[in-house]
Amino acid sequence: MKPAAMAGPIKLGDLTVNRLGFGAMRVTGPDIWGDPPDRVAAREVLVRAFELGHTLIDTADSYGPYVSETLIAEALYPYPRELVIATKGGLVRPGPKRWDECGLPEHLRQAVDGSLRRLKVERIDLYQLHAPDPYVAFAESMSTLAELQRAGKIRHLGVSNVTVKQLNEARTIAPIVSVQNRYNLEDQADEDVLLACEEAGIAYIPWYPLGAGKALQSEKVKRIAARLGATPAQVALAWLLARSPVMLPIPGTGSITHAEENAGAASIRLLEVDLVELS
Repeated sequence: MKPAAMAGPIKLGDLTVNRLGFGAMRVTGPDIWGDPPDRVAAREVLVRAFELGHTLIDTADSYGPYVSETLIAEALYPYPRELVIATKGGLVRPGPKRWDECGLPEHLRQAVDGSLRRLKVERIDLYQLHAPDPYVAFAESMSTLAELQRAGKIRHLGVSNVTVKQLNEARTIAPIVSVQNRYNLEDQADEDVLLACEEAGIAYIPWYPLGAGKALQSEKVKRIAARLGATPAQVALAWLLARSPVMLPIPGTGSITHAEENAGAASIRLLEVDLVELS
């Protein structure tokens, strides 16, 4: 069995993926801006991610911008039958340090068409609103995506960086199969959204799954890692997988070595005492 497949399966609507995906944000240039230093190496990372058993690859039009989606198509198209590509729209990048919300209907329509073109698909498996726009009614943005779904351009819809209230509102507009919010050992402030996803059977995709690294330096994580013959990063990912059956981590990297390390987390089984200590 491929390493990432050891995490077991999870459903995204009528699609089934392994419960440890791959985040394709870091195959771009520094600050998630521009091309990577070595495009060939970046493509090799994406190929290796699929070889390791990551059957969900998550990206966004803002990564680069546009670079991550383009590299995915260069590396993996035509896509293997079991591979699910998820992308996001609703953030724009005026510069390397800027991530500005834009949930205007006209922008989202253009964003979806751009992602279809760059990914070389006729329908996007999973399209997620990257973030609510404080200047556009959330229902207006979601209704636009629901319209594009009915038009056949989107298979399944997800949301990102939302509250429970926004998730509930989105679900009144269209079926939602995933939520992508920040959650990791260092930051569990999103517990209420995770619980809402558990109750609804919605996949919860934690972005920044390893946090800023502070938790990985803690003595308890290092001690557990040493006992298991694992790395602290693997312990942190194994904790996420054990935390909830709807958890679908997507650790990302621009390094094959790190990709192989992260995939190995799927085979790690933490003891109950470990879970209590880490939580």
